[in-house]
Amino acid sequence: MKIKPLSDRVVVKMVEAEETTKSGIILAGSAKEKPQVAEIVAVGPGGLVDGKEVKMFLNVGEHVLIGKYAGTEIKLDGEEYTILRQSDVLAVVEK
Repeated sequence: MKIKPLSDRVVVKMVEAEETTKSGIILAGSAKEKPQVAEIVAVGPGGLVDGKEVKMFLNVGEHVLIGKYAGTEIKLDGEEYTILRQSDVLAVVEK
């Protein structure tokens, strides 16, 4: 199945959190924080949102920072995704 976001929404998949710290300490599952870096897997077409024209500037494949509790989490074909508005994306991560 494929997700096609509407309007100014994007679909992201969270990037796995590091399991070891920089000093080599292995973290238990409960000690890990929810990751805030996600990869964009689908982008909506933009258009009119609340009477204002919204142009989409995010692209599929980009890594972005999102708020810890932003968007709506869904599960599809065993994978977890988050759907959120483009305006909920905090920053683009450049490598």
